[in-house]
Amino acid sequence: MSTNPERAVSYVLNKSVTEYMDKDVLILSQNTLTREAARMLRHYETDDIVVTDENRIPVGIVTDEDILSKVSDVTVYAEATKLKDIMTTPLVTINEKSTLQDALHKMRDNSIRKLPVISKKNEVIGMVFQTTIANVIRDATASEPRLLSPPVKAVLGNLGFVLQFAGVLLLVPAIVATILEDTTTATGIYLTTVLLLVTGFFLNSYGEKASLNLQQASILVFSSLFLLSLFGTVPYLYVLPGEESGVEVFGNAFFSSAAGFTTGGISLFHTPEEELTQSFTFYRSYTQLVGGMSFIYLVITAFYPESKLQSMRGFISGRTLHMKELFSTITVIFAVYIVIVAMLLYFFGQENLLDDFSLAMSTLATGGFVPSSTIIESLGWQEEVILMGAMILGALPFTFHYAFVRKKFLAPKLGKEVLTYFAILGGATALFIGISGLEPLESTFYSVSASTTAGLQLQSLAGLGGFAHAILITLMFIGGCGFSTAGGLKIFRLFHLKDCRSFFNNVKRKELSIQTKKEIISTLIIIGLFPLISAITGLHLAETEDVPYQDAFFEAAGVITTGGLSAGVIDFDTDPATKIVLGFLMIFGRLEIIAIIYIFVPRLS
Repeated sequence: MSTNPERAVSYVLNKSVTEYMDKDVLILSQNTLTREAARMLRHYETDDIVVTDENRIPVGIVTDEDILSKVSDVTVYAEATKLKDIMTTPLVTINEKSTLQDALHKMRDNSIRKLPVISKKNEVIGMVFQTTIANVIRDATASEPRLLSPPVKAVLGNLGFVLQFAGVLLLVPAIVATILEDTTTATGIYLTTVLLLVTGFFLNSYGEKASLNLQQASILVFSSLFLLSLFGTVPYLYVLPGEESGVEVFGNAFFSSAAGFTTGGISLFHTPEEELTQSFTFYRSYTQLVGGMSFIYLVITAFYPESKLQSMRGFISGRTLHMKELFSTITVIFAVYIVIVAMLLYFFGQENLLDDFSLAMSTLATGGFVPSSTIIESLGWQEEVILMGAMILGALPFTFHYAFVRKKFLAPKLGKEVLTYFAILGGATALFIGISGLEPLESTFYSVSASTTAGLQLQSLAGLGGFAHAILITLMFIGGCGFSTAGGLKIFRLFHLKDCRSFFNNVKRKELSIQTKKEIISTLIIIGLFPLISAITGLHLAETEDVPYQDAFFEAAGVITTGGLSAGVIDFDTDPATKIVLGFLMIFGRLEIIAIIYIFVPRLS
């Protein structure tokens, strides 16, 4: 028996009905002849028919018993009987967002044993049965004692999947290094791949795929980015100078790995073409791609209920988009973008194809690593425009890309966020061009790089004017759209600010919903902590690196926002403990800080 049956039952009853519903539901029009309905019941080996009206709205239900009992009535002419003549109405249904406990209550109140599950579009997407719920409860109470509680198992199950998928993806740079006969790099990447796959398999064996609350979701996202960054240090340990102490080597490796998987992009290698092999520069850019895609998957998995994905269909398979297909969909979309950008760069004169792919990955992942120190400087205006377009694509939400490939371009809510992003970018760019003293195209490039938190730059930004620095820092703080590879506090949170006046008014505050209040609090915390952490980190960097505070603050803002734009403050000579802390700050910034708050203060979630 379970060591805590009440807790086990409570856990399963709070799961969504969509996880346990039968998706094979026979749906027929109310004008379907009963004899035809009986034939289809036998053909599909089912017992129930959900009946819809002319607008495909579910209005009733017919069982095999209804057909046998009602049609056998001598007053009913079987050949002319339609489903609307024998269906049970009104139809009792349950919303897709409801839990198993909600379903049990509705079944009890209406003395029924099954419930059609309805989407927000009032479409039948499944059927949940009382016997199914009873079996779930029985299994929960009759299972063997477990070492781990169900919430922990849910976190481990999702974490294991992410690590395994990342391990599979990292086979690509490992194979590239093998083809280029770079055995040192290949060995390090293969070892990382094995660690990810084995750890993921181990976690999956103890975990399970299940929905998470915000605290558990925050733990999942932090654990994923931390483990990816930690395991990602292995290839760096193979290539970093051996004369340094163990702490120094690990500090450099962890900082560089975190800068990759968090898409932070601040590089310790100022001339990567001289200090690293080509296969390793490809690996660095690839980690940013994996980190960016993993973050989108994690955020959607953790904070976006699976019921909301029912309306999204895989653009390849055409089936309903479930969590396991979600990462594949994200991967394919970004792979298509990368190929297009890389080939355009190659067409316009960047003749090293592997470097073109490295730059394309880093750009679309809004990462900032470059394969060589001169590649950005050597770009023509055409290539700069291509990179700006790629950076902007990376800063747009995944639902934008999904809507694009599904030919349902902009939903109203999505359009509002995207248009706001472009409005902020356009206004800030015009202002930056006017005060930076740089060429218009160069100024635009930096504005796009900052707002997308991509961090690509033509030169060190140390010594840039105070107002110009302020514009770039503000753009990095704001960041891109939600569910994108960009960092920052995200555009959608700016919409919460319009309710702040009501939040601080005692009378109007009572009119706000609990969820709105939580969103406002979260936004205010993030807006406060981003500059505060940057200010404190900047003070430390200014003192330890002996640089002007303005440059140190700019560097700190690039770290916490994963913006990547740099004033050249952090390098190999920076204290290793500082670099380890900065690596964690990139992870915290990638989590938009609020996830860390949710872990330790769950009531805010």
